[in-house]
Amino acid sequence: MAAAPTVEIVPVRVASGSFEDDLRAVRVVWKRELIRFSRNRLRIATSLAQPVLFLFVLGTGLSRLIHGGAGFDFRTFMFPGVVAMTILFTAIFSAVSIVWDREFGFLREMLVAPARRWAIMLGKAAGGATVATLQGLIMLLLAGLVHVPYSPALIITLLLEMALTAFMLTSFGLMLASRIQQVESFQVVIQFFVLPMFFLSGAVFPLRNLPGWLLTLTKIDPLSYAVDPLRRAVFSHIDNPQAVKRTLNTGMR
Repeated sequence: MAAAPTVEIVPVRVASGSFEDDLRAVRVVWKRELIRFSRNRLRIATSLAQPVLFLFVLGTGLSRLIHGGAGFDFRTFMFPGVVAMTILFTAIFSAVSIVWDREFGFLREMLVAPARRWAIMLGKAAGGATVATLQGLIMLLLAGLVHVPYSPALIITLLLEMALTAFMLTSFGLMLASRIQQVESFQVVIQFFVLPMFFLSGAVFPLRNLPGWLLTLTKIDPLSYAVDPLRRAVFSHIDNPQAVKRTLNTGMR
């Protein structure tokens, strides 16, 4: 009679609730967000469609009306704002995953896991920020088409600012999504928070000679403080007359 085949038992590591286990939970949640993003190619393509339309359609149309100076392309001014727009929408939509997880029961499984809740939220924020930064990096590949140089110093500066912006916006989105019970309700968030944040940030118009009420709203908008350093970095690496920089790169005051 033949001996029964032996089956190797995979060892199971029991979490003890230590800080090391919390870091492991952060890594697992972060990796899950990246896997979901990489498997959804349609999401990657569609999330880039709107920024490309803003940059090359709206930017080209506005360049016919706004003349920053001889030889200046207004799309160069809009480029940092469009990059911030890409990060904004990607980060906010990454945060909606917590609503999906709650609606389909996966969030309950994560909450009963032997990991602290801050580890779950940090993993979500890190995953969404990584995804948003990757989307912004794809937009950086189009920089040469709007006369933004592919300077290594500029690219590194923009990447660092993009990563910080992405983490901030993803955390803000998670804060909103944690109070939303249904995915359908998230559209209200988009209309009430995201679109005003984008249009008030100075992404498509300079923050100069604005009415007092509009200037006040731009200073309240947190995205304004992300678009400003991105634009300053771009303008510091392009050669344009000082009059153009004073007119279009006014910054937050």
